[in-house]
Amino acid sequence: MKRMMLAACLSILGLVSVALPVQAAKDQLVMALATEPPGLDPTMQASTAVSEVTWMNIFEGLTRFDGQGRIQPGLAESWTNEENKVFTFKLRKGVKFHDGSDLTSSDVKFTFERNVTAQSTNKRKRVFANMDSIETPDTATVRITLKQPSALLPFFLAEATGAVLSPKTAGTDGVRPIGTGPYKFVSWTRGDSLKLERFSDYSGPAQPTIQKVTIRFINDENAQVSALEAGDVDYVPVVGSVESVDAFKGSAKFKVDIGMTQGVMFLGLNNAQPPFNDPKIRQALYHALDRQVVNAGTHNGYGKPMGAQMTPLNPYWIDTSAVYPHDLARAKKLLAEAGKPNGFDANLKILPIPSTRRAAEIIVAQLAQVGVKVRIEVLETAQWLEVVFRNKNYDMTILSQQEPWSILNYTDPKYLYQYDSAEFRRLIAEAEASKSEDELRARLAEAQKRLAEDAPSIWLYDFPKIGISRKELTGLWQNSPIPAYPVAEMRWQ
Repeated sequence: MKRMMLAACLSILGLVSVALPVQAAKDQLVMALATEPPGLDPTMQASTAVSEVTWMNIFEGLTRFDGQGRIQPGLAESWTNEENKVFTFKLRKGVKFHDGSDLTSSDVKFTFERNVTAQSTNKRKRVFANMDSIETPDTATVRITLKQPSALLPFFLAEATGAVLSPKTAGTDGVRPIGTGPYKFVSWTRGDSLKLERFSDYSGPAQPTIQKVTIRFINDENAQVSALEAGDVDYVPVVGSVESVDAFKGSAKFKVDIGMTQGVMFLGLNNAQPPFNDPKIRQALYHALDRQVVNAGTHNGYGKPMGAQMTPLNPYWIDTSAVYPHDLARAKKLLAEAGKPNGFDANLKILPIPSTRRAAEIIVAQLAQVGVKVRIEVLETAQWLEVVFRNKNYDMTILSQQEPWSILNYTDPKYLYQYDSAEFRRLIAEAEASKSEDELRARLAEAQKRLAEDAPSIWLYDFPKIGISRKELTGLWQNSPIPAYPVAEMRWQ
């Protein structure tokens, strides 16, 4: 204390400069996520959790989203477009994979062709199947010619499914990922945490200052809050215990960010399975659900009602939330018209996510009011992927699908919902072939209206992003236009 007082006095007098101990800048981050990914290769695994961990940290794509949902250069520093049919990308110079090898155009060609092989499980396979040819005139140029025009290709390649891999390591990226991102993989203790460290040869758009990252997997919502309060965790991007958020708002140590994602909380239906193949049944379920009550009970009302698989973070979103208002009498009438006046039994297979469990309980209670008796089954992530996603052995499920352009999943009759509409596919194809921005906007508006009316899923509300972090941590995305938490943009003050 005497030393500090002496230093202060001497400094004021301008007589001498005394060196005092200075606290070192914090260079580590501990982040907590609710769901552990089943693997770490985003090009082959469907779980959103894979993108949350790896995208824009370990892996990069030709393009990328910024925090406002705009498309920016990624591994490609620029690109040109000929009538939405031929896209030529110029790669960023000096990019290296984490094993020290140089990124070249042949790596892009290898990755995109791998995404359409018979063994590929890429959930955006349609994007790469539409590539008629991939040419590499030199090591820094990739020319992609499409079978059908797509004005949306730069958006698609900014998703984690467009991650560029090295042919030397692609086979093991699921457990030991090697990418070009600002952070390289260190270790993965399954059931607990994953560790990353700064990649010293990274030369991308954002230069990281945080050196080491630990991503903990904490499924229990109360445990997330306890870890924050105990100082064991610095940042929870999506808090499970939304009712605890108010307690953090006035905190001197923490800050709360409330934003939105591109995900819509929805009740997914198996459209190929009776009785859900009958539009009247789907419409009846829609009318039976009070979306505001589900929103209030699950996310404290932070979400906003939606009517199709898009949110305002998508530049082409339109509001279709009023198509099927809450109306129990109308729901019962439609059930009777569909030959189910007394309702029916169904299963609801869900992931072990706190918000999903809460939503399921409310939905079950509301559907019981019109005679639909629902049995909840909670499946671990790997089991859900096998039973529900791959084998379609389910009646109903609950998802948010926060990836941008997940609306296009409804163009694939073999996808999870097994929705088969030639009209919707036509509208999307015409939209992608649009020659102008106005035409693209108009076609996508028509497609959203068509989807909302068909009700292949019951869209409830936009999935809010409610994050809690230490006040000194800056550079966080308030909104999540893509399931990713880019640590390279974060800073300790």
